Amino acid sequence: MSTPSIAANAYAALQRAANGPAKTNTQDNGFGQMLQNVLGDITTKGAQMDAKATAAANGKGDLVDVVTAVAETEVAIETLVSVRDKMIQAYEEIMRMPI
Repeated sequence: MSTPSIAANAYAALQRAANGPAKTNTQDNGFGQMLQNVLGDITTKGAQMDAKATAAANGKGDLVDVVTAVAETEVAIETLVSVRDKMIQAYEEIMRMPI
């Protein structure tokens, strides 16, 4: 179950990833770099979720933390899937354009 605050945090993280860090080199931070940042963030959230679930299973963690981590990871994955679907839709639209 996702709450508005969890969704807002996920979208804020996506926005931060889209803006990227300040440019420290001459390469342009493009769309591919943004996707890599988002995938890394999702991987990190998944690892945190696993760690909290393991701690809760061992009796050393809080169930509320586990539920929150699962919900945040779920929202992040749903956001990534939405972006993927839009990318596929845009690609298909481009492929249908006459030359």
